[in-house]
Amino acid sequence: MSNAKSPLGKRTAPSATRNAAPIGAHLEKILPANARVLEIASGTGQHGAHFCSVRSDIRWQYTDIDEQALDSQMVYFYENEQQLSPPIKLDVMVHQWWKNIGKFDALYCANMIHIAPWTAALGLANGAGKLLAQGGMVFLYGPFLEGDMSAPSNIAFDHSLQERNAQWGVRNLASVKHIFADNGLNFQQKLEMPRDNYLLVFKNLG
Repeated sequence: MSNAKSPLGKRTAPSATRNAAPIGAHLEKILPANARVLEIASGTGQHGAHFCSVRSDIRWQYTDIDEQALDSQMVYFYENEQQLSPPIKLDVMVHQWWKNIGKFDALYCANMIHIAPWTAALGLANGAGKLLAQGGMVFLYGPFLEGDMSAPSNIAFDHSLQERNAQWGVRNLASVKHIFADNGLNFQQKLEMPRDNYLLVFKNLG
């Protein structure tokens, strides 16, 4: 992790550059006032930085398992220490990963569960159910399969992912809803996003 206020470790990703604004337009409206948000698999850190720029009242916690990603997030943190928190190294497949990381009003995760084993999605849902109190929200962004209604691009993407790693793949929307429901998080809405992606919203109704 970088220990200097330097741009040397700062990274950008074309997909994050492209989708931060459309996702942020929804989060700007939906996130509760003064929300403390835990981002899982924060990647470059671009999303948290952008969302804080459109909502000056929120506090954002970065996490990742990749050292280069953590370095990049640290640079973004230095640019907005009022809203961004120093990144935490975190793996949702570790038992009880949610312990001792504080309280949050919302959890956000983008483009993670399809490039990780299904156990990562299970760990994410389980931890969200433990972390979030009544009224807490989960925002899950990415591609999903919907049987015969699946976008051809997502079917092709699913095949390419499984060719790279048999444990990866675009996840079935019904299965994702199910694992979150099993952990007390009720599906609220599916927001259509560019390039056949969705932003799913779940809420702990207590």
